[in-house]
Amino acid sequence: MAIDWDRRHCARKGHVTYAPDDPRLRVRLHSQTAVGEAWRCLRCGDFVLGEPHGSGPAADAPLVPRGKVLRDLFILRFLAIERAVRGVFIVLVAVAVWKFSNSQDAVRRLFNEYLDTFRPVFRHFHYDLDHSPVVGSIQKAFGYKHSTLLLVAGLLLAYALIELVEAVGLWYAKRWAEYLTVVATAAFLPLEIYELTEKVSYLKIVTLVLNILAVLYIALAKRLFGLRGGRRAFDEERQSASLLEVEESAGVEPSLP
Repeated sequence: MAIDWDRRHCARKGHVTYAPDDPRLRVRLHSQTAVGEAWRCLRCGDFVLGEPHGSGPAADAPLVPRGKVLRDLFILRFLAIERAVRGVFIVLVAVAVWKFSNSQDAVRRLFNEYLDTFRPVFRHFHYDLDHSPVVGSIQKAFGYKHSTLLLVAGLLLAYALIELVEAVGLWYAKRWAEYLTVVATAAFLPLEIYELTEKVSYLKIVTLVLNILAVLYIALAKRLFGLRGGRRAFDEERQSASLLEVEESAGVEPSLP
């Protein structure tokens, strides 16, 4: 079932009405009913009872996002939320690494004590903790130098900052954020593919597929890096679409170029 993005957005954010000075356009946007006057919403086209939200020259009418623009904005904000969640998680990991670097010996002793306690329990279920890949990775981390752990924490924070900046820019549909997202995401794809060759997991597969789809969608839909006509075609598409939407909302046939 197709989604009516215009009515969906109006249901959440409210309608947008406008009374143009031009009588020819004004009469097409206005209707007199038994319960009062109504004005046509510039987004969904429905008539709304009450005074218009604004009035003046037709050229000053608000160019509200409609249709495909709203769909693109919804997808970008979904990606923004995903980036924000990932960024916050990486920040927490970076803080954990930093704290671990400052109390490495104490954490090692605590880990070994718990390992001795749980070793008989896991042995009862025929699981050898001493040969566990997870336990081996943790024990290997104990051998890292303090400076190395600080470097790892710093790199994690830098990566988290990139994710959070992407999230904010995508939420507000900034073009620079779209470029940043494509470049940063594509740069980490080889690493994600390499991790899959080491160990396959559903989380890694889902993350890889989501990132590939995000790169392809943003690059193609937003015409980045000269694709599909580049920035000029993107601006012309948005500008002509906006002009057509205003004319169509006013009930006027769009003029041919």
